[in-house]
Amino acid sequence: MGLVLPTIEAYQVQHLPIVKAYADKIGLVEAMNEVVPTEMTIDPGTIVLGMILDTLSGRSPLYRLEEFFTHQDTALLLGKTVAPEAFQDDTVGRVLERLYDTGTMKVFTACAIRADRVFGFDKRYVHFDTTSITVYGDYLPPEEAEESARPFRITYGYSKDKRPDLKQFVLSTLCVDRAVPLWGKPEDGNASDKTVNNTLLSDIATFLAKHGVAAGAYIYVADAALVTEANLAALGDTLFITRLPATYNECGRLMTEAVAHNAWEEVGVLAHTKPTKHRPVTSYQASEGKVTLYGTPYRAVVVHSSAQDKRQQQRLERDLQTSQSTLQTVARTAEQQEYFCRADAEAAAAQLRAVHTAYHLVDVTVEEQPMYGRGRPSSHKPRTITAMRYRLKTTMKPDTERISRREEVVGCFVLLTNVPMAGDLAPSARDILTVYKEQHGTEQNYGFLKDPVIVHSLFLKKPERIEALGLVLLLALLIWRLMERTMRTHVDTTNTSLPGWDKKATERPTSFMMVTKFAGVIVLKLGHDRQLARPLSAVQHQYLTALDVPATCFTLPAG
Repeated sequence: MGLVLPTIEAYQVQHLPIVKAYADKIGLVEAMNEVVPTEMTIDPGTIVLGMILDTLSGRSPLYRLEEFFTHQDTALLLGKTVAPEAFQDDTVGRVLERLYDTGTMKVFTACAIRADRVFGFDKRYVHFDTTSITVYGDYLPPEEAEESARPFRITYGYSKDKRPDLKQFVLSTLCVDRAVPLWGKPEDGNASDKTVNNTLLSDIATFLAKHGVAAGAYIYVADAALVTEANLAALGDTLFITRLPATYNECGRLMTEAVAHNAWEEVGVLAHTKPTKHRPVTSYQASEGKVTLYGTPYRAVVVHSSAQDKRQQQRLERDLQTSQSTLQTVARTAEQQEYFCRADAEAAAAQLRAVHTAYHLVDVTVEEQPMYGRGRPSSHKPRTITAMRYRLKTTMKPDTERISRREEVVGCFVLLTNVPMAGDLAPSARDILTVYKEQHGTEQNYGFLKDPVIVHSLFLKKPERIEALGLVLLLALLIWRLMERTMRTHVDTTNTSLPGWDKKATERPTSFMMVTKFAGVIVLKLGHDRQLARPLSAVQHQYLTALDVPATCFTLPAG
């Protein structure tokens, strides 16, 4: 009888065991199963974990989730052996509906509180922002009787994706510790950022209290949509930092006065990354001021950036072109006019000199044009002048002083806040700018949530399931940010760096950077035993140390 060799299975696990390790750190599966009641054969926590793993592996449509786990070591990635058939689309759809029935924010809050207990988020600054997510399909409006039961309306609205031809819904998020999401909610596709801000402000204190944040112990950070009379009134005593919209006349006044006074406070460079040829370093200056809106005084910080805002710069270039064209038209018309006496020409020249556009001036001189008698001129004596006519000669020149001031203003923006200006604990202009620039982390989250590699076109026909899928994406984002936060904390506390792109050291590692380092990890399974197809590299061990995850996560299932 011949020798029968056991079957060897190979799985390209890549970085997914690390994702599973972080889900275990916050007890994601346990938290889900505690708050989501079900009598299904497979628990909803495991289904959601599977969807998160799929999302962070390159997101496939729901109907291919079963196919995804056909090629995965479920015991290693899910903590128990699960048949791929457990992830068929009907089962996943029922879990999404159960998540919605339980309350997506209730579920997410339960997971976020656990993450907060483990990682200890910095909740002094709370960042809010919104984005639009487009969908494909008709998504016909519900009947009037069903309207109130729908979680949100999928309809046309202002598309931040530049796709006004598609229907959409709006997703709002609340983040702490730069970019870690604590809250998220879908809104109607035509919802206004100003309205969403106002709705959130009425509940934010109650929500943050669940995370142990007392009233007055946090600063609310949002974009310019926060600045409305209703929103400022709703804020009350809540401290906030936002950007004063350029549509307010006070914004232009503050910037013009700051440039005129030229009393800037040097802020310097805030970026953590090193400058490159195509991305030069940006330095900042600040000037303190005050502004009164709707009868209430606020602190205003005028910030000048060495990297001028591209849209404002383009607008200035258009204004310069318009200014030059307008003056050229006036000057060309004046030059075609002929005058019979010098006094009239001088009067016209004086009148033309008084004409000026926003950024150009005109110099005018009077030129004499002699008129000669008829006939061929003699070669022996000068021609006889019979009359004298006068024309204007114009020369345009830019108003360099005004253009220079305008270029300075173009590089400015105004931050509006009610944090105190005086006192030992009062934040400086640099502190305020630093906090506001961290709003970029929240905007980067939207790049993650809308990345076509991660999120394919949302095709679910029920808004309830879309909201539940949004919960899964937020949980995936939470884990994604926790991994990035842990690596950066390690770099800061140990004063070391990690290998980044092109083998260059980086002090700002990202989760995506980590993913690329583990792209070729393959696990071989022989019976119940597992081993790596090739040993982990020194770079991979560096990342595991920074992530605080043991190398055994690739070979030993949890539990």
